Amino acid sequence: MSLDTAPRLDADGLLDDPQTRIVVCCGAGGVGKTTTAAALGVRAAERGRRVVVLTIDPAKRLAQSMGIDALDNSPRRVDGVEGPGELYAMMLDMKRTFDEIVEAHADGDRANAILENPFYQSLSAGFAGTQEYMAMEKLGQLRARDSWDLIIVDTPPSRSALDFLDAPKRLGSFLDGRFIRLLTAPAKAGGRAGMKFLNVGMSMMTGTLGKLLGASLLRDVQTFVAAMDTLFGGFRTRAEATYRLLQAPGTAFLVVATPERDALREAAYFVERLEADRMPLAGLVLNRVHESDAAQLSAERALAAAETLDERGVDDAGSGAKGAGAADTGAGTGGTGTEGAADAAALLRLHAERMQVLAHERRTRDRFAALHPEVPVTQVTALPGDVHDLAGLRDVAELLTAQEAPGA
Repeated sequence: MSLDTAPRLDADGLLDDPQTRIVVCCGAGGVGKTTTAAALGVRAAERGRRVVVLTIDPAKRLAQSMGIDALDNSPRRVDGVEGPGELYAMMLDMKRTFDEIVEAHADGDRANAILENPFYQSLSAGFAGTQEYMAMEKLGQLRARDSWDLIIVDTPPSRSALDFLDAPKRLGSFLDGRFIRLLTAPAKAGGRAGMKFLNVGMSMMTGTLGKLLGASLLRDVQTFVAAMDTLFGGFRTRAEATYRLLQAPGTAFLVVATPERDALREAAYFVERLEADRMPLAGLVLNRVHESDAAQLSAERALAAAETLDERGVDDAGSGAKGAGAADTGAGTGGTGTEGAADAAALLRLHAERMQVLAHERRTRDRFAALHPEVPVTQVTALPGDVHDLAGLRDVAELLTAQEAPGA
């Protein structure tokens, strides 16, 4: 099967559907997810929806393309939208989101104790998996507020883009792990006998861990766990609720890729993973696809013509050299003809290279289509420069939502 016969992704239909409340853009790094998410946001807003674009990528591209100096953990309105809708943008602040959860679900004294705890400060600033979990929290918060009728999520690069799907499971494994159970056991035990038994075990364990980790760090961890104990269940409950939200009919995943082998291999991984997790896949956005208005001239014919011109140029140059002494007027003419042939040959070779790129892209795209013939696809033609403003995002959106079939 080729991409020409693949089903077409109707991006406008997806954005216009009031039942679509969340669109998640995922894919490998460097394929244009941020630009795609921003372009979809502009398109949806200008067609009447109230949209917020949430980026988890710490790069500044989203803010720059929307004419905003900087993004933070709060939605900021984007000016210049031409249409009845509204557009907001924000960038996930992992630590601030964690702080907000603590402040919202713990009383003043306990919240302060948690926020000031050194172990909490390390955990909230960069503990493995915290970013993905906080992305789940922020998405759940945005959806619960119901202030926007469409949330577009721009995920981190590479396979970590789907790590937030594992956040509830990973969080549960962490909270239910033996280490956490031991640290929280004394607080949950009832009766003096139980406390005495557990305290003996805790003394033995903490003595060993104190030597390995250092007594100060261990005390910080124990204090943190004791303070956070009442919040652990809430974390898990909210994360699992957001996970179910991602599986709901109102959510749509878009896999973004370029027509390159590695990017489409990652795209295939995303498609298979989403299917395994029963996440609603809307389709594939094939970005930066090259085209040519002279595709009827094959690379082989272009190279053959270039060789012919090279040979003719050599012959013309030789003839010009022989006749140079006989007539000065012929020398200039012969040189001009040689230069023209050389320029034409160079252009033909450039065209041949372009056609070879197109052929490689087509083979790569067709290989993906053969593996996943059910996945709807839309193509975005490669632009001559970077996208850095709303006008550029509109151009991308026009290409992304074009009604032609992918292979047309």
